[in-house]
Amino acid sequence: MVSNTITYTVKDLIDLGIIEKPLDGNHGGIHPKSSDYVEDGIPFIMASDLINGHVDIKGCKFISEEQAKSLRKGFAKEGDVLLSHKATIGRTAVVGKLSTDFIVLTPQITYYRVLDLTRLNPRYLKYYFDSEAFQALFEQWAGGGSTRLYLGITEQMKLPIELPEIKIQNKIVDLVDSFDRKVTLNRQVNQTLEQMAQALFKSWFVDFDPVVDNALDAGFFEQELDLPDELLRRAEARKAVRAQAGFNPLPAATRQLFPAAFEPCDEPSLGLGGWVPKGWSVSTTGDELTVKGGSTPSTTNPEFWEGGDIHWTSPKDLSGNPDKVLLTTERKITSAGLDKITSGLLPPETVLMSSRAPVGYLAITKIPTAINQGYIAVTNTKHLSQEFVLYWLDSNIDMIKSLSGGTTFAEISKKTFRTIPIIVPTQKTIDWASNIIRSNLDKISANAEECRQLEKLRDYLLPKLISGELEVNS
Repeated sequence: MVSNTITYTVKDLIDLGIIEKPLDGNHGGIHPKSSDYVEDGIPFIMASDLINGHVDIKGCKFISEEQAKSLRKGFAKEGDVLLSHKATIGRTAVVGKLSTDFIVLTPQITYYRVLDLTRLNPRYLKYYFDSEAFQALFEQWAGGGSTRLYLGITEQMKLPIELPEIKIQNKIVDLVDSFDRKVTLNRQVNQTLEQMAQALFKSWFVDFDPVVDNALDAGFFEQELDLPDELLRRAEARKAVRAQAGFNPLPAATRQLFPAAFEPCDEPSLGLGGWVPKGWSVSTTGDELTVKGGSTPSTTNPEFWEGGDIHWTSPKDLSGNPDKVLLTTERKITSAGLDKITSGLLPPETVLMSSRAPVGYLAITKIPTAINQGYIAVTNTKHLSQEFVLYWLDSNIDMIKSLSGGTTFAEISKKTFRTIPIIVPTQKTIDWASNIIRSNLDKISANAEECRQLEKLRDYLLPKLISGELEVNS
């Protein structure tokens, strides 16, 4: 078919009055510092706040309105299209509904403001920025392969923008929006499932609510015992919860899995003030977990990489992953590359924790994969389950980070990791909790896989729709 798509540069669009000149945030001495942040005020948006096509207004930093008004530029408004162009490049978002007149951008982000909505749909521009062809070009121009990617405003003015006529843009937006709505819904469901799994683990194995409840009913706290303050405070907190109208106790079958007393252990950091549920054992991660590390085959040897079909993961795969499941990897290696990794190919259901720069990314694998040196991997356990380990790590990640050493960047070694004490519940309790969490993770995996397939379909269709090779109605 004949395409009505015209390729402009960003400067062309400015000269035609279709967009304003793009601007980024404030550089130099007037750039807000961490000491300037306040609890509430004007959102101060960094590249990390552009998440899945949206601006994270709730989780971002804030600066005072007074300071914001002292800045020269970088004021983005509702409807502006954002594009990160420094270090973390290529993230996009459209600024949604705001409770403030504007948001302030860091120098990492450019805003594009559409002036003529009869010729350019802002969401089309966002999706064009998302296209694989644009992303590849953007990375190349920003110094692809270098350690510090950057494409300033001057160079952005030369970027090509392919514009079909507005009615085609609108149809493309409607189609891609339908994909994104389903992806967004799946991610919201997954967030709820994740919060449920976290809440269950924290209640049962960090706060020990079922044990405290059983102990209250059994009169444990009425005995003349020298109980630690932390345990006594937890008991008082549970009394208050249980006294609330509408309190819903756990089913009897579940409560029977938990003891009705606590006992002291030799490790004061465990349990509640060093007291752990009676009958549960105390061990170490080294005794309970099979821990492995990985490595990177030489990237200068094409024999290890070209044409590879074996998954190989680095923590980069988890950095933008909204779920604690790993379904695929950015890079793959050959069998010759795999031979260079002593830990070999790790099985599905391996628990991964990034162990350096930064410590704390977590996932459970759903594919066989090799790993690089930036992970601690748990492939098996003596008494626990993989699901239990994943959420034990999640609940204790601040403690694990505190054990990290390193001069240039934080890192926790396998040797240090193996010394961490851990409480081991009874097998029935572990199995019961793991079955519930596993069900949530299975649903999360299915939703995440559907998102992945929808995004692949979107990325396949988008360039064909933009070029006119495919009509939206087809």
